[in-house]
Amino acid sequence: MHKRLIYLFPILIHKEEQKFKNMNLLVTGGAGFIGSNFILYWLKRYPEDKIVNLDKLTYAGNIENLKDVEDNKNYKFVKGDICDGELIDDLMKNENIDVVVHFAAESHVDRSILDPAPFIKTNIIGTYTLLEAALKNKIKRFHHVSTDEVFGSLALNSKEKFNENTPYAPRSPYSASKASADHLVRAYYYTYNLPVTISNCSNNFGPYQFPEKLIPLAITNILEGKKVPIYGDGLYVRDWLFVEDHCTAIDLIIHKGKIGETYLIGGMTEDISNINVVRKILKIMGKGEEWIEFVKDRPGHDRKYRIDWSKINKELGWYPKHDFDSALKFTVDWYTKNQDWWKKIKTGEYLDYYKRQYGKK
Repeated sequence: MHKRLIYLFPILIHKEEQKFKNMNLLVTGGAGFIGSNFILYWLKRYPEDKIVNLDKLTYAGNIENLKDVEDNKNYKFVKGDICDGELIDDLMKNENIDVVVHFAAESHVDRSILDPAPFIKTNIIGTYTLLEAALKNKIKRFHHVSTDEVFGSLALNSKEKFNENTPYAPRSPYSASKASADHLVRAYYYTYNLPVTISNCSNNFGPYQFPEKLIPLAITNILEGKKVPIYGDGLYVRDWLFVEDHCTAIDLIIHKGKIGETYLIGGMTEDISNINVVRKILKIMGKGEEWIEFVKDRPGHDRKYRIDWSKINKELGWYPKHDFDSALKFTVDWYTKNQDWWKKIKTGEYLDYYKRQYGKK
């Protein structure tokens, strides 16, 4: 069994009176990376709240992430598709749902390039289905979790940052589908007065992340004695956000955020290239650069993302608690100690995808 997730810092306790107490939450995609971290965080932070976790359990959903709470009387798992309107309506009605936290999404850019169809269905039709049910059942808050990739790409030498007013310019089927979902959520606020909030986050990392993303892929490959594939020249830049910090930001938005508003959530890193992220991992793991293998670049690869999270800081008092280097070391340690968790994942469909994407290495 995987090790119990231990947070690096004590969970933040808000001094402000909560707007919602003893809530019933519907968390979509709660068996995925960010969703499962959020559920573990929330039930520890708000033990009297009830969570219904709806997840289709596609390749990236892993119910084992939530073993620590599966016997919790305030937690319930339901296997199902967010495109199933009848199921969604029944859950919201029968479970007396107050708040929807919408994580469920097809989220990997490479997969969206290989096959866009699931992204269109889940990210657009699924979001529409949830919005319709939320409207019908008079949900008190619908929080939609999105990505900074909807804003497109910055030039490598740019000092600009994405903010809440940055025009959308998605460049992959994944980011285009998330942009569409964002627009739908806003439309339901303006047209139907559905009480929504939206957050656009930067690249998350931490425990329970499916090992196709850069950081867990690098760590697990090294532990398996394999090289780390790096796209192109490796100079692509991302803003890295530790998943626990993301959870605290969503917490604040739900309790204190203004209805109809969007908040950008970023980390404490700037201008760290992918190749330098991998170099940091290699240093932590005592390996040299001979473990790096450059591979053919991704089509339409966004060069750079930067996040301006000053709005959520000024309005809600949020800031990331974890510096990148400490959180990265924590993440390396977690994957090192929980090899039984990720070794089960790096088989079957994942290996088939890995071979198609990177070749037989």
